[in-house]
Amino acid sequence: MAIHNYLFAVRLAFVVALAFLPADVSAESTKTVELDIRPGGTVYTFTEGIKDYECAFTYASQGGTNEQWMMSVGLSDDDRLFSCSVWRPKGKSYLFFTQFKAELKGAKIEYANAYSQTSAAGQGDVQLNPEEFTVGETTVTQKDGKFRAQLAKLTVIGRTQHDEL
Repeated sequence: MAIHNYLFAVRLAFVVALAFLPADVSAESTKTVELDIRPGGTVYTFTEGIKDYECAFTYASQGGTNEQWMMSVGLSDDDRLFSCSVWRPKGKSYLFFTQFKAELKGAKIEYANAYSQTSAAGQGDVQLNPEEFTVGETTVTQKDGKFRAQLAKLTVIGRTQHDEL
């Protein structure tokens, strides 16, 4: 059992690292695109995928001006883990998010976390409190009345429904 947990942790670390690689590393295993996150309260959805797997990021925000964000999706070499990360490269977002949701297609969530600000000048990420968001089988979303409207990064890793022959 311990070796299984170790191997899973190694795979998980690989996929998380893969999600932050530049888009030109391998067109088949990872993809990174820019997102233009806009305030105004309108609900927007961005979708990106690899093979049969997709990640959809849906949000609404208020205040400030447009911000440039990134979305990376990655697929492990054995097609068993699919990752999706959405983040603001410049750290803390100045927008107030009224809602957010990440949804995976073709994978069930094994790990998810959300952050209010990303690493800057050697500081660690600041995680949202667990009561601010909920993780379902295929979605991660804010909890109404609990989410404090601050989001700077969202990371989701799912196990695909890939079958071996």
